[in-house]
Amino acid sequence: MEAMLGEYLPILIFLGIAIGLSAVIVAASWVAGPNNPDAEKLSAYECGFEPFSDSRKQFDVRFYLVSILFIIFDLEVAFLFPWAITLGDIGVYGFWSMMVFLGVLTVGFVYEWKKGALEWE
Repeated sequence: MEAMLGEYLPILIFLGIAIGLSAVIVAASWVAGPNNPDAEKLSAYECGFEPFSDSRKQFDVRFYLVSILFIIFDLEVAFLFPWAITLGDIGVYGFWSMMVFLGVLTVGFVYEWKKGALEWE
């Protein structure tokens, strides 16, 4: 039992050092960093003008549509890398399976394009 618990000792040491170092870094930044807010520091800085509406306003549906389309086609590329690496091993069946997959995605892409889903207006 002691031998098995002894194998966890390096992990506990690592966690102790990580937690201790994190606490030291946070404490040092709190002590060394002055907190002197003024009007310039509290002003809008990203876009250069004050917000003109409520931040809880709903996004346009097109934003979600574009993000979903991005995820779909990003996953397509994620499937292509392992396929390309193992193409020599999987043979003709693997090649035509991926061609069917890419064909279905291409048909879907053309359909979305024709419907105007990619137009932002």
